[in-house]
Amino acid sequence: MSTKITIPIVIAISVIVTAGVMFSLGFDNQPQITQTPPTEIVYVEKSVSELFEGTNDVKKISSQEELKNILETSSLLGGNFYDNRMFRTNMVMEESMAVFDGGDMQIASPTAKTESGGSEYSTTNVQVENVDEPDYLKNDSKYVYIVSQNTLSIIDAYPAESAKLILKIALDIESQYIQNMFLNDNRLVIFYNGQSDDEIIPQYDFIPRRSYSSVTHALIVDVTDKENPTILKDYSIDGHFMDARMIGNYAYFVTNSNVDYQYPKLPVIMEDSIRIMTPDAYYFDNVEQFSNFNTLTAIDIFGDKINSESFLMGYSGAFYVSEDNFYLTYQQNMPFGFYENSSRDRFFDVVVPLLPKNIQDQIKSIQKDSSINSSAQWMKISELMQTSYNQMDKKDKEELFEKIREALNEYDVKIQEDTRKTIIHKISIDEDKIEYVAKGSVPGRLLNQFSMDESGDRFRVATTTEYYIQHQGTVRANAVYVLDEQLKIVGELDEIAPDESIFSARFMGDRLYLVTFQQIDPFFVIDLSSDTPKILGELKIPGFSNYLHPYDDEHVIGFGRDTKEIDNGRVQQLGIKIALFNVADVKNPKVADDIIVGDSSTHSEALHNHKAFFFDKKSGILSIPISGDAKSLNESSSSKMFAPDYNRWSGFYVFDLDKSDGFNLKGTITHSAEDSRYYGMGNARTFYIDDVLYTNSEGYLKMNSMDNLKEINSIKFENTGKFIDILEPEVIRPSIPDEQ
Repeated sequence: MSTKITIPIVIAISVIVTAGVMFSLGFDNQPQITQTPPTEIVYVEKSVSELFEGTNDVKKISSQEELKNILETSSLLGGNFYDNRMFRTNMVMEESMAVFDGGDMQIASPTAKTESGGSEYSTTNVQVENVDEPDYLKNDSKYVYIVSQNTLSIIDAYPAESAKLILKIALDIESQYIQNMFLNDNRLVIFYNGQSDDEIIPQYDFIPRRSYSSVTHALIVDVTDKENPTILKDYSIDGHFMDARMIGNYAYFVTNSNVDYQYPKLPVIMEDSIRIMTPDAYYFDNVEQFSNFNTLTAIDIFGDKINSESFLMGYSGAFYVSEDNFYLTYQQNMPFGFYENSSRDRFFDVVVPLLPKNIQDQIKSIQKDSSINSSAQWMKISELMQTSYNQMDKKDKEELFEKIREALNEYDVKIQEDTRKTIIHKISIDEDKIEYVAKGSVPGRLLNQFSMDESGDRFRVATTTEYYIQHQGTVRANAVYVLDEQLKIVGELDEIAPDESIFSARFMGDRLYLVTFQQIDPFFVIDLSSDTPKILGELKIPGFSNYLHPYDDEHVIGFGRDTKEIDNGRVQQLGIKIALFNVADVKNPKVADDIIVGDSSTHSEALHNHKAFFFDKKSGILSIPISGDAKSLNESSSSKMFAPDYNRWSGFYVFDLDKSDGFNLKGTITHSAEDSRYYGMGNARTFYIDDVLYTNSEGYLKMNSMDNLKEINSIKFENTGKFIDILEPEVIRPSIPDEQ
């Protein structure tokens, strides 16, 4: 017989009085001063079924009916949920114009050319070697593939002198903003978000309506014939696209679908609108609010193998992927009512034991009186406390209040540390094999994927913990945790840079380079050669780094902003700052060189997207996308690069970077310098093929000599004035065998 757990669930929000002040804990766990009268507190005992025994183990969902039971039980723990589906008010689904809908994508043209490409070329800037990351631009030694809005463009880019756009074709899809794609030999994997629709009756309504939910499409496209690409597979998976990685010939991607508590269903996978599988689905035996299905899918881009598993959990956050494991993370989402329980416990567990003994006894007697409800009990307790305070002299009362405040602070810190955690799920991957391994947690929140790293059988994470304490305010601190194969914490280093937050992190072998920021930029060198992390050295300089990039074992490139302190301890952000940190002497890291570009109006996509950052150590070329006020850019440059009549400028700053000489501005590549129209640099990428540097923006692909940046060729993407081929007179579709 399974063990049952009895958990008290709070239906109403409780309000407590601490030292004469009304105090409540909101759902974001931030204490707030309120003036509302006491609310009736009703505690309802709920017996949890065998579905939730409190083991924290992963359990398989055996059927649609069991899913419904799990969610019904979870709703008793988790309180209210909202229905965020979109409904159509009309009953008729409009037919969309068929343009390119999963058959062959063809444009009538000659056979694709077969010229060889360059001998060397660069690809997407990724975190982990041999683990590719999706991007809107991919290239090989000869061709460049770009997805933009709902179009696919293919450019014959090598040799640069004869580079030209050979294909621009519209995709007939719901999404108009494709951003993610893989390239592997002559295969593209293009991801986009679409919608499925069902006809249901919304809760308490009587008219069936169209209900829409997110679906992720993964198109596998054969681009052997560059001018006649063909769709080989069109997989659709329930949920919104979150992230993806490609290892060898397998693409792994995560989709996130909201839980529909009224009409629960397991995610499904379809191919060309035909259901091919329902992934195995799992949930976790713990008290947590389930809000989403996170589905991890593996597809063989050169074959027919596909596998997928779904996990009922919270909203997905950052991902980290090694060659062997996929780590999914999210912020712990405690059930509705958790904080109300905590506030009640807070008073009786912390405040009452510090009151005079006779008052404690009387409060306990009131608690035991079942003849009066909780509101009446509280009125009697508060009157009793007030009478006691009035009988104390001023000094004794102030000492008591101070003792209570200190005890409450300690209690609040523990509660908030226990509830503000990052959940980590580890899933092993090996081609089409997907196997759940372990679940763990660490205090605090992650900044991004670079806050995580796998090294051997250890997983390392850097987090920022932030919480509010009454009478003290917001408290911040940072920590590094070392976890074993089962995601159990085996080592930690906490209290790093109190009152600061992590702005960037980079794990490199047995070292972690960490940047925190509040007013200055502490750059930390942390040793991870054992399970006991320790700070080896620290450097404090103005500014902060949003991104850290390896140079070699003794140097790290930092990319961020310069700052300066102004009155009242405030900090003003200035121009883009690039720094080269020398960490040869780990106890005394220093800045080997730095350079400032522009002022506070200057922006770079590389501040928030590492794929826009380009550095090639062999050539020493560093390319950064920049947009900003032309005058400030002129003033901050070592040479005048811009015409003074332009208000705004966007393009790329190209530097020679050497660990001995530091940064030397090689030149700039202009992508827009117009007074009347300003092109943004939201899709800025740099790569090279042989001795040509290619820079890409929303408007242009430009080709410049890596030696002197002399322009070789340029291709304009927008406003060409030409037709985009969409329909073919005849579309060849693969035959489908008759059902037997």
